[in-house]
Amino acid sequence: MKIFKKQHKFSKSNRNGHKADSIPFRLNFLFVIVFLLFAALIIQLAHLQIIDGKKYVYDASNSNMQTETKDMPRGMIYDSSGKLLVSNDAATAITYTKPLSVTSQEMYDVANNLTKYISVDTSQLTDNMKQAYYLGRTANAERVQKHIKDANSLSGSALYKQEMAYVKDHGLVNNLNQQQQQAAVLYNKMDGAYSLSTIMLKANGVSAVEMAQVGAHLSQLPGVKIGTSWSRSYPGGDSIKEIAGTVTTEKQGLPSDKLNILLAEGYSRNDSVGSSYIESQYEDALKGDSEIIKVETQNNKIKKEIKQYGGKPGDDIQLTINAQFQNDVQNIMKNSLQSVAGGNPYVPGAYAVVMNPHTGAVYALAGVSRDIQTGKITDNAIGAINQTFVMGSVVKGAMVMGALQDGVITPTNNTLEEQPIKLAGTAPKTSWFNKSGSANMPLTASEALEVSSNTYMMQLAMLEAGLKYTPGMSLASMSPSIFTKMRDNFNQFGLGVKTGIDLPGESAGFEGPSTKADIGKALDLSFGNYDSYTTLQLAQYISTIANGGYRLQPHVLDSIHDNGKDGKMGKTIYQFMPNILNIVPGTAAQWDVVKKGLYLVMHGNNLYVTGKYLNGVKPEIAGKTGTAQTYYKNNPTETLSGVSYAPYNNPQVVVAVAFPGMANNTESKVNLEAIKQIYAAYWKDVQSSDGF
Repeated sequence: MKIFKKQHKFSKSNRNGHKADSIPFRLNFLFVIVFLLFAALIIQLAHLQIIDGKKYVYDASNSNMQTETKDMPRGMIYDSSGKLLVSNDAATAITYTKPLSVTSQEMYDVANNLTKYISVDTSQLTDNMKQAYYLGRTANAERVQKHIKDANSLSGSALYKQEMAYVKDHGLVNNLNQQQQQAAVLYNKMDGAYSLSTIMLKANGVSAVEMAQVGAHLSQLPGVKIGTSWSRSYPGGDSIKEIAGTVTTEKQGLPSDKLNILLAEGYSRNDSVGSSYIESQYEDALKGDSEIIKVETQNNKIKKEIKQYGGKPGDDIQLTINAQFQNDVQNIMKNSLQSVAGGNPYVPGAYAVVMNPHTGAVYALAGVSRDIQTGKITDNAIGAINQTFVMGSVVKGAMVMGALQDGVITPTNNTLEEQPIKLAGTAPKTSWFNKSGSANMPLTASEALEVSSNTYMMQLAMLEAGLKYTPGMSLASMSPSIFTKMRDNFNQFGLGVKTGIDLPGESAGFEGPSTKADIGKALDLSFGNYDSYTTLQLAQYISTIANGGYRLQPHVLDSIHDNGKDGKMGKTIYQFMPNILNIVPGTAAQWDVVKKGLYLVMHGNNLYVTGKYLNGVKPEIAGKTGTAQTYYKNNPTETLSGVSYAPYNNPQVVVAVAFPGMANNTESKVNLEAIKQIYAAYWKDVQSSDGF
């Protein structure tokens, strides 16, 4: 049995011997492979860390992601009817994106190479630009440095200043040829750019040949690209151009008065930006969103560019201004001024504003200026908001309403005697039609407006100051606070304060001195012959009367829209809503006194009615004429003005005009004729008169 068991064990061991021997071999082979792989990995890691470690640490520390932006086209501007007024003209441009790290020599070479393929204007090339170009070449800079005393001890800016002076003093750039001069222009543009900013080397006038030549040699022109430039055009005509405002060029860059604000908002110094009026006021909407490109750099070299955001063109805006009507009113004012300029050598211009009395929407803002020395007439629509004049009797409606509010007269007790005002120690102050006293008569407040009585308003001023007029009286007891009281009454209508129009640069008007020594001028203030106002203020004032006491903010913006397609506006994203600035308190009876007087100005039967010339205009007009005594140097002149609304019983539109500097005692009705023509144009261009 024992022999059998031994033999059995031996037989079993022998039977499995091959399998037992093969397992360690395979495991050993696998261990060898793994060992070799780990060894290779260790060697590679050692190579990376020990041999190339410094290089990769340097590369990692000098790798960065930068942002490059490119401007998108500005939004379009449309008139109230949807007519395109301001658009963009696209043009092929040669651009330059300044690398993160670029030497003066490299820019010098690019500039010189580029002049082989394009031509640029050199009319703005200066001596400083020539000198900077010359020093851009390393060899030239080194040669100049040898002549600078203690060059090595000077700061960079001090050394460069002396280098520039040396180049100038020794005439080293006096004989640059045409190609070198063009290269100097290009070099200075590139040198003045910020890293990764894109500038226009040639923004317009790039020919097909130039574009093809540059495109074929881009590899030799690092940073240079073929792009697109945008400039404003005016398919609706130039009549809107002044109101629309201007956009700075890439060369002009950001306006200096807004530089810090715009830089804080993310603009670059050489960005184009709206710099005046509508373009400036609505810059945030019109500018659009820039295209954003993420630039991966390594060791100050651009490694990869990834467009992160494709950009968005600016939003479109629609104005309240009707382009055809604006053009017609502008021509009316220009022709009106030309018609009287020959006999009125001191007239400086003429201005008009037309607006909606219920919304504040401005339909037309027109004006012309005249050079008194040369007689040349130029468009100046913005003068309607920033040129101030003593306007005369147009303000009398506000004077009457203020007196009604203060209780010095009432709707049922407001009769005063029209008579020359004779104060102690002064010449009589009279109305235009009653200088001798032969036309003395009792007048109600409405009748005083009808005939434009100055002395009625002067008596109101005295009543406001707590005095009752008697011939020969003195104003010594009148407090200067009367100026404040009357001006507060005028201000509530918009006279003497900014109207709040959504355009920059409007004037608040001008107040005359108001001390005790000037107390007699309070009487002049009462009938509009002291303080000065803008034509826009007149329009806001008459609108406030027309709508029953709501002083509305005038505005030229109607709405903002997404950028549309095929020259049409997109969906509305903002709608301007009427903005009430203040409410002038008054009962219906008080307003009736003022409105009846303004109706009688055009339709009354008194011998001295002032606006009879407009009696036949349909729909019927209510309003007030104005004549103010003024001076040009020592020459007596007059302002002829007018405010009005129509239709009388359902106001839809107001018109205000001003013709300053007319000849003294003129018989001209140029203000009334202009108003008449403007209404005819309004009912033709803007709104039908059917039903009124």
